Amino acid sequence: MARPSISSREQERTVNKHMATVAVVLLSVSFLAAQQKTHTATLARGRYLVEGIGMCGDCHTPHNEKGEPIKEQWFKGAPLAFKPAVPMPVWADTAVNIAGLPGWTKEAAVKFMMTGIAYNGLPARPPMPQYRFNQQDAEAIVAYLQSLEPAKK
Repeated sequence: MARPSISSREQERTVNKHMATVAVVLLSVSFLAAQQKTHTATLARGRYLVEGIGMCGDCHTPHNEKGEPIKEQWFKGAPLAFKPAVPMPVWADTAVNIAGLPGWTKEAAVKFMMTGIAYNGLPARPPMPQYRFNQQDAEAIVAYLQSLEPAKK
């Protein structure tokens, strides 16, 4: 049985469809790679701000008897090793768990990093500073902290 011949116009349409499909796939892959690169850069910026600038681990990470941070409990909350020189009724004796930011929405955490005001409308309790990060840095900090494994209950 003879195979029906395909006109050159039909062949051209078929080739164009395949080329369009390949173009869409390549654009999608490029877009996803760019998004991943941006996300990785955001997390790196957040890590830099949290660990290098804010030094959050000094309070939010338990330390061993030598004063070294316990890496397995990184940002999982800890009792503070210092007290105020004068009595302060709102002093926080314990730094809370910030790994994973449990109990915080992204929006509330970003607002907190930008204004120093928590989701409950109150400022951070001393000795926590009331940071005033710009939005990009606040979002990077929140992305990094949310990427960390939360403490087990």
